[in-house]
Amino acid sequence: MPNVVTADELRAVLGVSDSLFSDAYLDQIIDSAELTILPMLTSNNNSIASYEIKDGVIYFTTIKVNNFVQGQDIVVTGLGALNDTYTVDDQHYRPYVFSATTPAANTATVIPVIPSGIAVLDGSSAAELYATTPPVKSAILVVSVEIFQAVTAPGNMSSNIDQNPSPFVLGRSLQNRVIGILSAYIDVETIAQ
Repeated sequence: MPNVVTADELRAVLGVSDSLFSDAYLDQIIDSAELTILPMLTSNNNSIASYEIKDGVIYFTTIKVNNFVQGQDIVVTGLGALNDTYTVDDQHYRPYVFSATTPAANTATVIPVIPSGIAVLDGSSAAELYATTPPVKSAILVVSVEIFQAVTAPGNMSSNIDQNPSPFVLGRSLQNRVIGILSAYIDVETIAQ
């Protein structure tokens, strides 16, 4: 479900009616745009590469250095039955590991998480932080329009005002189209990953 842009807002930008494109269809496009933009932004989150459970303690290994500290509530998703809100017990002075108590059974080994799970400081996900930030909202609208046009245009190509077709727009340059408007909010650590 979209967090920053609504189906009605996208519908107004596109100039289409709800009888032609349902909320559910537009929500899917907005979700794709948010999943393209929000991970690029600074927020207190990290990707979980693996976990291990020993004696009632779960050890999460993150992809980049995490800044979670003892006592913080961390929302973990992408780990199936282990999705939950955990309170950080200790960071063990290892910058890529944080731990919390859990009632789950011990694991025999370290379990890799593919695709990576997500650990977010409770109340500070990118969607919550940037829901009312105009440049972020505009960037998500731009990417939503590009996705909509790529899906609905024949041959996945959009046309400019002179009806000249442009190349496929959902390539690597999609994020570059909005990088200028988002520059103040970009997490520079995500650039080097």
